[in-house]
Amino acid sequence: MWYVILGILAPIILNLMHLVLGIWITVARGSVIGLGFSAAGFLTKTIGMIFLTWLGIGYFGLDVRIYMPILTFFWFFTHIVEAFVIKHYIEQNVPEFLQRIQIK
Repeated sequence: MWYVILGILAPIILNLMHLVLGIWITVARGSVIGLGFSAAGFLTKTIGMIFLTWLGIGYFGLDVRIYMPILTFFWFFTHIVEAFVIKHYIEQNVPEFLQRIQIK
């Protein structure tokens, strides 16, 4: 049960919260600030991964050979999905003067 909660649900919820906040920041504050938040999110997600690793292996004593592949797969998969979604919102929110000078 802990493998499912910590290895699958926790990284999905962590990245979903980051995705919702990233979309809100990108739409409300602009694409440059949204890009900056995505870059800073790398640090917060890394801290979250370290915490989930410690919680699963150190505190609950889960088997590393089972837990780490599950955790890293779902973290990486949701991270890639988040990247494409945020990229979409950043492209929708580019200022007009930047669109004129952009090479297409």
